[in-house]
Amino acid sequence: MISLDDVDRQLIALLRDNARMSVVELARRLKVARATVQNRLTRLETGGVIVGYTVRLKPAAEAHRIRALMSIAVQGNRGPEVVKVLRGHPNVTTIHSTNGRWDLIAELQSDSLESFDRVLGAIRLIDGIANTETSILLSTHKA
Repeated sequence: MISLDDVDRQLIALLRDNARMSVVELARRLKVARATVQNRLTRLETGGVIVGYTVRLKPAAEAHRIRALMSIAVQGNRGPEVVKVLRGHPNVTTIHSTNGRWDLIAELQSDSLESFDRVLGAIRLIDGIANTETSILLSTHKA
């Protein structure tokens, strides 16, 4: 992993806010040359710091989408195999390993409560999962 300076961190913050911002606009906001921004972007991409760009949708764009966080306790040292199964599940969008009471946190999405109920049931049956606790996300606030 490459080391980041303040300009790198500011560049990443601007891209987090708007990944489609032009190099010229990034340079203007950072008060550096366009070539500096382009070189830093290339260095951050080839160095594995930036691994992709994505689209963020307004919550209203997916108003009928149900999202939740599932806390998962894994039996023994079966974390890697549970993660492998979760990665292949179409309703699991993100998986985080954690410390403390829960071993994993999975973000889930579904189109309806009925579908969501089936998703929860299927995930709870994955071999290696000892216990789960799920919280439906009601609203999201930008930090």
